[in-house]
Amino acid sequence: MSVTLGPGDALLIVDPQVDFCPGGTLAVPGGDGIFPAVNRAARSAPLVVASRDWHPADHISFAVRGGPWPPHCVAGTAGAEFHPALESSRIGKVVSKGTDRDREAYSAFDGTGLGAWLRAHGIQRLLVGGLATDYCVRASVLDARREKFEVVVLEDGIGAVDVKPGDGEQALGEMREAGAGTVRSHDLG
Repeated sequence: MSVTLGPGDALLIVDPQVDFCPGGTLAVPGGDGIFPAVNRAARSAPLVVASRDWHPADHISFAVRGGPWPPHCVAGTAGAEFHPALESSRIGKVVSKGTDRDREAYSAFDGTGLGAWLRAHGIQRLLVGGLATDYCVRASVLDARREKFEVVVLEDGIGAVDVKPGDGEQALGEMREAGAGTVRSHDLG
């Protein structure tokens, strides 16, 4: 599939943060491998938006509070910063999620006002890349479809945690079932 980006299109980069890359506290295997594709897409997109986990130090998703994850992306820490391989100069909007200590938030649309902001900027179609395929990318894509955006997933610009082998592929299947298309960065026009 070839996709030409133009007016009405935006790239959403989900959680391209240090803690989700090798060496981070919740690293996606090979997570830093998404950046060549994401950066290529950002150069083609008329508008680039990024989400970030921006957790308080005692967030409910952390194991110390009974959650499934080690502490990660704590607001203001080096692990919460965008990965240095990300060409962040093209990012026009950053949304922070997971900011309430007592509430999970996997989707870039969860409590951020992103859907309304995108509509106010004339966006109808989202190209989505980022981390992790089987969690925050999946949740963001499914919410974008519920919000009636056309969605295309950047296949070479996503990476899965794969807690259980195949979780990433299963998540990609769910996104396709919800109506998302897929494209590779070299097929962007």
